[in-house]
Amino acid sequence: MRWVSLLVFLAISLGGGLLVGTSNMPDDWYRHLAKPWFNPPNWVFGPVWTVLYVLIAVAGWRAYQAGNRRALVAWVVQMALNFLWSPLFFSAHAILPALVVILGMLAAILTFLARTGTRDRVAFWCFVPYAVWVSYATLLNAAIWRLNG
Repeated sequence: MRWVSLLVFLAISLGGGLLVGTSNMPDDWYRHLAKPWFNPPNWVFGPVWTVLYVLIAVAGWRAYQAGNRRALVAWVVQMALNFLWSPLFFSAHAILPALVVILGMLAAILTFLARTGTRDRVAFWCFVPYAVWVSYATLLNAAIWRLNG
């Protein structure tokens, strides 16, 4: 049963991320936006998110296994906001609302880190690269809003 729950977390995180990502791809609108000098090439996003979604799943699964409900609530909130960001930004072309969502996602990620830091170092460290990437993505979202607002 323990490993079945890990598969569920992987299906939610990796499967959900793949579904949302492939349903909300950058289009001509995105290609024509002014972007900051630190904008990465598009090919970077797929491999980075694949690794991150596996780490996110493992962290959430560990919080679930440990009965850490407070961390699990933060995990669910960040996952919902994660899945909301791409449709807002890439499909609805709503740069500012996407920025608000990613700020909330970053807050939920930091909350997860705070709620696992002393209880589960593995879950904590699985989320650190995610926190770094979303911090960078938040800066990128803000820069695109500023350049195109």
